[in-house]
Amino acid sequence: MTVSPRHVAPTLVDAVRALAQDGLNAGERGFVFVRPDGTERLVAFRDMAALAARRGASLRALGLERGDRVALVIGDGEQFVLSLLAAQFAGLVPVPMFPQMSPKNVDAYHAAAAHIVRASGAAVVLTTEANRSFVAPIGEHVAVRRGVVAIEALGEGHGAVDERISPDDLALIQFTSGSTSSPKGVAVTHANLAANAEAFMIHGLRRDPAVDKGVSWLPLFHDMGLIGFVVGPLFTNVPCVLLPAASFVRAPSLWLEKIHRHRGTITYAPTFAYALVAKRLKDDDVASLDLTCLRVAGCGAEPIRARVLREFARRLAPSGFDARALLPSYGMAEATLAVTFMPLQSGMQTDPVDLGALGSGAATPLDGGVEVVDCGRAFPEHAIAIVDDDGRRLSDRRVGQIVFRGPSVTQGYYGQPELTSATFKAIAGDAPGDAPWLHTGDLGYTVGEHLFVCGRAKDLIIVRGRNYYPSDIEWAVGEGSKIRRGNVVAFSVAVDDRGRVVATPGGEEQLVLCCEGVAAEARAIQESVSATVADRFGLAVREVVVVPPATLPRTSSGKPRRRETRQLYLDGALSRTDRASTMDVASAEPSR
Repeated sequence: MTVSPRHVAPTLVDAVRALAQDGLNAGERGFVFVRPDGTERLVAFRDMAALAARRGASLRALGLERGDRVALVIGDGEQFVLSLLAAQFAGLVPVPMFPQMSPKNVDAYHAAAAHIVRASGAAVVLTTEANRSFVAPIGEHVAVRRGVVAIEALGEGHGAVDERISPDDLALIQFTSGSTSSPKGVAVTHANLAANAEAFMIHGLRRDPAVDKGVSWLPLFHDMGLIGFVVGPLFTNVPCVLLPAASFVRAPSLWLEKIHRHRGTITYAPTFAYALVAKRLKDDDVASLDLTCLRVAGCGAEPIRARVLREFARRLAPSGFDARALLPSYGMAEATLAVTFMPLQSGMQTDPVDLGALGSGAATPLDGGVEVVDCGRAFPEHAIAIVDDDGRRLSDRRVGQIVFRGPSVTQGYYGQPELTSATFKAIAGDAPGDAPWLHTGDLGYTVGEHLFVCGRAKDLIIVRGRNYYPSDIEWAVGEGSKIRRGNVVAFSVAVDDRGRVVATPGGEEQLVLCCEGVAAEARAIQESVSATVADRFGLAVREVVVVPPATLPRTSSGKPRRRETRQLYLDGALSRTDRASTMDVASAEPSR
């Protein structure tokens, strides 16, 4: 049964059509796309429906039929958004994909892209002429009925489409980033988009169309950028400034400069972006900024680090940044996007807990303990719960799997009914006919209605009966050793009684870290990493493997692929710069 949101249009197509009729949009309101060369182009809200309807007609002229999937491999923000809307206006289903823009790791890219095209059954791959040479080889890996087509070749003169789109129609297939497995296609309906847009834009952010403006550099082919700064704003009439992600990476200060110049009120980013800005920003840069306009600085998409957000707030305080604007949250593609938000203007709150007790499944308060960030509470008509391995609800401060249900929960994984059934299912105590719960695979606990996230269940490292979260270890290594954040992967391996690593379960679990670095620094890296892990966690490291820079497997969003890295380690297939182990296998675990 579809839950109809009360404050937004029933479909994204209806929402975009309504923008053209809204008197607020008579002027220059819409999406400002910042190009790589720094120039800007406005696509006005009043023009979007007409532009999308014309391009939608050009797509149908390719011989596509209602319901066909259209893979979008488009790096240009303006062309991506217009093509996504065009597909939806034409009754087609867009499939956003990571656009490869360089020859680096091109074979791996083509294999990953072919997997998405094959899994979605895309009838055409739409790209730009500038990117076509990188995209065309996908056709050598998988058959595409209408081939690879550049936007520039679509042609004009096909009129405008006028399809009737319903809330239960498939709006897009959002592929997960695949940090723990192959990317899976999440089937998102227009009703899901509408429900989540209402949840986070209206109930969460309490947007004001006459005042608010979003500013984002987040990639548009991922849910956080796409739903958060394209779909949600279109449903709720909020203009945005959209920067290329590559521009932010080259010059992080550009993000804040655009907020300053355009008087942005809402922005969002993962933890690493706040850390990068705080580190690279110069005093003169801070002095030139006026961030008094920014009322929401959201954080999500990866484990949230309290120290990083505090440092960002301290560093930007001279610019007028208000630390109460910090808004930790939790979400995932299977929930369309947002699951929980902190209340507005409450800033970042943490729960200091005993690290040892946390590893045993209890979040025991402890002054001076490890800080877990409060990710807020669920939206109206949505609910979260924590369950054990048998699907029984756990009480407050007991660590278990996070489950979620409500109208934002999607239809499952496209073309994968067994995986859908295993992920979207009932918990103990549910009555027949109750909506299924999304089993997130994340571990966390609640305090009252508020959610605290610990890490991924599948990535959990268990050493001598105690649980450790790899993201915590990786972050600690990035803070306390010679390794940059994001260039280290932590996992465990099974070791038999002869000290040999075995691929099968059983034996003693021991910790391995794979770090990127040059050969000349390998020994120093190994010693530094081992010392950091021993000091912070009381753990002995079996081995620190140093691999050449930029060789660790990553998702298209830059997250480490832990399971793939682990498998490469087990297969002896890592390209290593030094084969020396940091510690003998029989080394005793350091005392705390």
